[in-house]
Amino acid sequence: MADPTYTVGGIKQCYTRLEPKRRPFLERARASASLTIPSLMVPEGHNAHSVLPTPWQGLGARGTNNLTAKLLLALLPPNAPFMRFRVDAATLRELDAEGDIKTAVENALQEAEGVIMQEIETDAVRVPTYEVLRQLLVAGNVLLYFAPEGGLQVYRLDSFCVVRDNKGNVLEIVTKEQVSPLMLDEEVRELVGNSGMSGLPSENGNAEYPEWTVYTRVCRHVSRRGNVVWREEKEINGVPIPGSVATYPIDNSPWLALRFQRIDGESYGRGYVEEYIGDLRSLEGLTQAIVEGSAAAAKVLFLVNPTGVTKQKDVANSPNGAVREGRADDVTVIQMQKFNDFRVAQQTMQSIADQLMASFLMNSSVQRDAERVTAEEVRLMAGELQDALGGVYSILSIEFQLPLVRIYMDRLRKQGRFPKFPKVKGKEIVNPIITTGLEALGRGHDLGKLRGLIEDVAVVAKAQQMWPRMKGETWVQRLATARGIDVSDLFLSDEEYQAVQQQQQMAKLAEKAAAPVAGAMAKGMVPDQAQGQ
Repeated sequence: MADPTYTVGGIKQCYTRLEPKRRPFLERARASASLTIPSLMVPEGHNAHSVLPTPWQGLGARGTNNLTAKLLLALLPPNAPFMRFRVDAATLRELDAEGDIKTAVENALQEAEGVIMQEIETDAVRVPTYEVLRQLLVAGNVLLYFAPEGGLQVYRLDSFCVVRDNKGNVLEIVTKEQVSPLMLDEEVRELVGNSGMSGLPSENGNAEYPEWTVYTRVCRHVSRRGNVVWREEKEINGVPIPGSVATYPIDNSPWLALRFQRIDGESYGRGYVEEYIGDLRSLEGLTQAIVEGSAAAAKVLFLVNPTGVTKQKDVANSPNGAVREGRADDVTVIQMQKFNDFRVAQQTMQSIADQLMASFLMNSSVQRDAERVTAEEVRLMAGELQDALGGVYSILSIEFQLPLVRIYMDRLRKQGRFPKFPKVKGKEIVNPIITTGLEALGRGHDLGKLRGLIEDVAVVAKAQQMWPRMKGETWVQRLATARGIDVSDLFLSDEEYQAVQQQQQMAKLAEKAAAPVAGAMAKGMVPDQAQGQ
């Protein structure tokens, strides 16, 4: 049964109304794709029989694939969680008061991270994420849908429209896609078939499989309880699909409209390739000129003097190594004499290519042209390029990673497979804080921080001449703070330190008292004899 607030044909009209605002972004996306990977955003009217344009240069495609691979490893690192669960400051203070329960909470949080990562690996999210990142780099926009049964569906910019407010919050999403009637329920096929659309292919097998256009609208909606939720509805040929109306919490929608570069006041983002479209166009023109010029220069053409003694037939028909009568001055070879011009074009093209390789974080761009290049030099320069991923990665950690974790955490909780956290003062930690970003790519960063702190302390410990005037504990705390390490549970408190000192003193006294007895026993004397002596 259709929703009573549904308007027949409303979703298609809504999509048509939003298309003009999307057109300039779509044209820029197609221009960027034509210089990198044309199949990512095909020209308007493209079909299976159309031929895509082929760029003259391949640096755009190699750079896009290279940067996509680096971003994929940063967003979804293999065998390591990309998020970090932690508790808020108030709960953390309560954990400190509880004592040993803090370790149990940390273990539970780590177990939750592992469960979510295992679910993500099971759904094979990395495969569609690779396509998502390529769309973001080239087109700057992409839409994701997390199906309830699992899996991730990717929508290109030419198949969806989005509306955002001035703060960048999504207000409305409308999609357009082709669906085979075989994938729909019989009730839906009968309902849509009565509206005049052709149904399944004929039994003789000669007809092609038809496809129906499905429009989906997701928008903010005020429920009967007064809460703002996401409302989803679908239609085919102006007919609402029965059972397609669904609502989702405002902070847990399966629809994610991602953008690469955020521009305030615009509903769509900008791609990474668009920032370097000028260099790509220059490289495209220079490459085409050099390739065509080289092909023309490679053509070999002999001219024979018509008034000379050398005959044209002798030159044309003579095999290699033959002896003929003639004069060498009568035969000349045409040359273009454009070497200097080609050299200028080649140098300019190489300069632009080097800049683009650095922009796309290609490691070959950091190696200087020399006979001996040390591995450390390449490692340092490559590290600088990797640091440039920080700005590229920041918006994706908020708009992709964080919702991804929330979606899977909610799905696991509904299935009863999400681990329960220990109780603190009788209250369960229901909503841990999810941290994403470069600082929370995994718990391996904590290991790196601790190792770095140990190295820093070792360097300070070597300065023996300065120790009499240094406050060792303050130095260690400053170093730990600089590396973002909480040392509250790494160092003993004053009471614990005094207790340890007392235990060590008692152990020394006991060892000193037992020494004479042990010596006497070694000489074969009984304790009473040793005491008498």
